[in-house]
Formats: sequence, C-alpha cells, structure tokens
Amino acid sequence: MEKPLSGKIALVAGATRGAGRGIAIELGAAGATVYCTGRSTRASRSEMNRPETIEETAELVTKAGGHGIAVKVDHLIPEEVKALVQRIEKEQGDLHILVNDIWGATKMEWGKTVWESDLDYGLRTLRLAIDTHAITSHFALPLMIKNPGALVVEITDGTKEYNDKNYRVSFFYDLAKAANLRMGFSLGHELKKYAGTAVVLSPGWLRSEEMLEIYQVQESNWRDATKKQPHFAISESPHYVGRAVVALAKDPQVARWNGQSLSCGQLAKVYGFTDLDGSQPDAWKYIVEVQEAGKPADTTGYR
Repeated sequence: MEKPLSGKIALVAGATRGAGRGIAIELGAAGATVYCTGRSTRASRSEMNRPETIEETAELVTKAGGHGIAVKVDHLIPEEVKALVQRIEKEQGDLHILVNDIWGATKMEWGKTVWESDLDYGLRTLRLAIDTHAITSHFALPLMIKNPGALVVEITDGTKEYNDKNYRVSFFYDLAKAANLRMGFSLGHELKKYAGTAVVLSPGWLRSEEMLEIYQVQESNWRDATKKQPHFAISESPHYVGRAVVALAKDPQVARWNGQSLSCGQLAKVYGFTDLDGSQPDAWKYIVEVQEAGKPADTTGYR
C-alpha cells in the first residue's frame, strides 16, 4: 500500500474526536507518525464529558497504518505544550505537520448578542478557540522551521468567503471563527520566508460523534437522519477533512495555498479525494445555493 507520508511527523492538537480524530486517522493511513493530543483520556474526561479518548484515536491511527502516540495536553497551559514539543523533538527530531483543531466548547449560544451572552462562557470560548491555537503555534513552529516544507493547518468552521458575509451563531462564536481565519493568513506570512505553508481548512456539515448521536444514527446508516433533516444529505464524515489534510501534506506545490481559506469540497475537486462513500460533498456551496436559498434538499451536483 502507498504510504506517501511515511517518515513524516504530525501533531494533531485536539485529536480526541470529530475532525481531529478523522485527520489523525487519515494521516496515519498515509504512513505518518501522529501525536494525538487532548484532555480526554481513559483515566479522566475534559469538560466536554464525552466518552472518546486520545488513546482510542492513537490506536485507530496505528490500525490505519501509521504510528499513533497519545499525549494528554491542555493546550491552554503553556508549560504542557512546551513539554509536548520538547518530547517530539527528543523522540523524533522533527515536526513536519501541525493541525490546530482544538475547540472544546461545551455549548452553542445560538443567536446571542454580546449583551445577552453568558460572559464567562463567551470569554472561555475565545480562550479555547484562539489562545490554544496561538500557544501551540508559539512552541511548535520553532521546531518546524528548522527544515523547509512545514505545513500548518488551522481547522475552523466556515470559509472566509462565507464568514465575511454571514453572522455565525453568536457574537463570541463569530469572533472565534474570524480569528482562526486570520491566524492562517498571519502564519502564512510568517512561514513563507522559511519555505513553510499555513492554510485555514473548513469541513462542511461534519458527522461527528455528537452529531450522529443527535440524529440517533451511526456512520453506517447516517442517511436515515435525512428523514428528520433533509439537508443532512450534504453532510460529510470526519475522514473527508482528514483526506483533505493528507492531500495538502503530500502536495509538493502546497505553497500555492499559503495563507488561504480552503474547504474540503473545494480541495476534493483539485486533488480528487472522496469521502467514505466515494462522493465529493461541497457543503459550503450547497448551503448558500440550496439550503439558505430555501430550496428543497437536493445534493445533485453538490456531492
């Protein structure tokens, strides 16, 4: 089997579940050694209070064909992130790929203005979405720029094109996602002189573990959820965003995307990868042209 990322070292920060887990597994399938970090372990849970653990993710990485290494890290604590990077340098000598997927927010305050929002929770959301990414980049990038070709992927929700025109969920959520988009631009500017690349990548409607639970389905029968929500037909598995990251990581011309906001559907058309079902869902185009346009659910031409 082809292992295009054999010998590459990756850090997926926030690999416990959802997009992070999907990315870690697909990097492993491509042959990479993947450090899987998060706060939920078999011994203790984070404030998310969900059953998924970083140990499970690491085992899935290894099962896929890579080498998964689970490390419990709270990315809000600089000392823990510094120790993580020091460990990677000691054990591997290099770090080639950084995926900043940390989120960890426990609730969505839909439609809440800044004055209606729970201030403590809103500020906590910003810390989880912004501070964690900045702290991780601060410590990881000095190791990454020792060699040309570093790749940093900022995972967010929504492309720049979409988020610039649309209010996202609430004041604090909107601000968090705008910051992630700007991080990719800024990191791209800073990495360019070291022959590195940074991008922002957004999955579409992600079939995370929690989303499947909400619709009371599993990945094997996810289409049953369209009976409750027809537009769920455009949803995508976490493996789709994972395959997008792999496509970027193995592209010798990845610098063409430096500093840009990208979506899985957009990259699938360029690189040819598919979701688990062999389709190529283009969620952000669908959301604008079908769902928000008030049209009946129909993914023809969109997956």
